[in-house]
Amino acid sequence: MEVRRTVPVKLDVADSDADLLHETISEFLWAANYVVDHAWNGEYKITSKAELQRETYDDVRAETRLQANLVQNARNKAADAVQSVVARWKQGDYAGKPHFTAPTLVYDKRCATFNDDHATLSTVEGRITAEYVLPEEERETPHSKYLFNNDYEVTGGELHYRDGEFYLHVRTKADVEFETADDGNDGHSTVLGVDLGIETVAVTSTGTFWNGAELNHWRREFEKRRGSLQQRGTRAARETIQSVGRTETGRYDHFLHTVSKQLVAEAVEHDCDVIAFENLTGIRERMPRTKKFHAWAFRRLFEYVEYKAEVVGISVEQVSPAYTSQRCSKCGFTHKDNRPTSNGQDVFECLKCGYSPHADYNAAKNIGLKHLRSAQTSSGGGAPVNVRLNRGTLNVNGNYEPASTGQNGSPRESPTLTEANGEAVSE
Repeated sequence: MEVRRTVPVKLDVADSDADLLHETISEFLWAANYVVDHAWNGEYKITSKAELQRETYDDVRAETRLQANLVQNARNKAADAVQSVVARWKQGDYAGKPHFTAPTLVYDKRCATFNDDHATLSTVEGRITAEYVLPEEERETPHSKYLFNNDYEVTGGELHYRDGEFYLHVRTKADVEFETADDGNDGHSTVLGVDLGIETVAVTSTGTFWNGAELNHWRREFEKRRGSLQQRGTRAARETIQSVGRTETGRYDHFLHTVSKQLVAEAVEHDCDVIAFENLTGIRERMPRTKKFHAWAFRRLFEYVEYKAEVVGISVEQVSPAYTSQRCSKCGFTHKDNRPTSNGQDVFECLKCGYSPHADYNAAKNIGLKHLRSAQTSSGGGAPVNVRLNRGTLNVNGNYEPASTGQNGSPRESPTLTEANGEAVSE
């Protein structure tokens, strides 16, 4: 069986080389978005990589300093995104035109060389050498397990820039039979459901909440400051706006990194194999109060959770959000009036059984259940699967099994409020 693993490696890059990487990322994103624009022009969306190559390659080469292989990688990234959108349309889901903003750059073995302690990376002005910042050799890490394992072949990587540092997500693959040995529990999956929101950024099926008040406060303050500077219209004001923008993005990223780290830790603590989010496509249409900023923050949070979870062997999935806010996670009764809006606050109260948890907590449990049911359907059913809750587990049939003790041998309180100001809710 072919096994693929990705290992994030921090890079040590000289200042001059860092400038070249930033320029290369900028031109790579421009190229990918140019190909998307071309594919999107007209009622018929072009999904063929060969056709997009013929129709955009010369233009991109003329407008950028990217070498040929990076142009092809940008085209592939764009084509994959357009194909994904078309596939969602065929399933009846809403999906909008892709647009790339996250500072990433795709490398393959034609435009990068991956060594034991460094990589050479193509840029807009030749290649640069980036040293790996590696953990101690004696520690068992993903680096020792995959990157330095002769059974695994490096196939490429994706460059990321975050928190002022460059990271290379090195992709590896191997034919590893021993990893798929039958232990009598094949198909087991314990899921952490996650619901995203505006006032509460994230809520898990284990009952942990992350309050979004601080994030929303920063957004409002930065908007006011930008508006004031824009009214001045001076060169100094424009330069200050750019500086404010960098500070703003840095604060948002720090907050979202913290939440993502704690989300993954929550999954590890509860022995979860999967973290399930709702599908983020069309979230602004489904949630009228969601602004463009929130949609961006949700996508960035998902990306951060995805790569952090991958390091510890947890997969991250998206499920259809249909009816997750209207369904009672206790009895299964689904009705739009289960979630009325009262005084601007979203509440949940089941019309059938009277169950009245926090609405986002109820949705998080339903998201976890939806993933389990879809996984069981695709695998033929019969797998022992559970949604991890704050006081036990919920299986695919909706049956609740309490836990006698918490992870540390003592009963766990329900739920946990992380950086939040609010009242706890109970099962």
